[in-house]
Amino acid sequence: MEAKVEQKTAPKPALTTKQEVKQEVKQEIVEAKQEVKKEIAAVAKDPATLYKACTTCHGADAGKSALNKSQIIKGWSAQKIADALNGYKDGTYGGASKALMKGQVAKLSKEDIESLSNYIAKF
Repeated sequence: MEAKVEQKTAPKPALTTKQEVKQEVKQEIVEAKQEVKKEIAAVAKDPATLYKACTTCHGADAGKSALNKSQIIKGWSAQKIADALNGYKDGTYGGASKALMKGQVAKLSKEDIESLSNYIAKF
């Protein structure tokens, strides 16, 4: 008959002062915030999630002219989309919607733009 061996984690040493308790709680909060930020970043990197912000103007399948002022982006290559998004971001691209799009792409990272461009190009 086999004996079961229980693994127990070592108990945390008792905190002796109010200051030590506060410090431990602060550290746990910092660690929790870091974990939440990582989770949010992971979701934000999902191209389908990123594209949701675009659907109002460009349509669910990128087949609409945004505000009846833009080109239809459905059918564009990933490179053409990335060039446009990067151009909006740095102010070197765009027509009637240039200012609006600059605000939309301002928070996108290089990786976000690449991911989003590849996603849209598949429509």
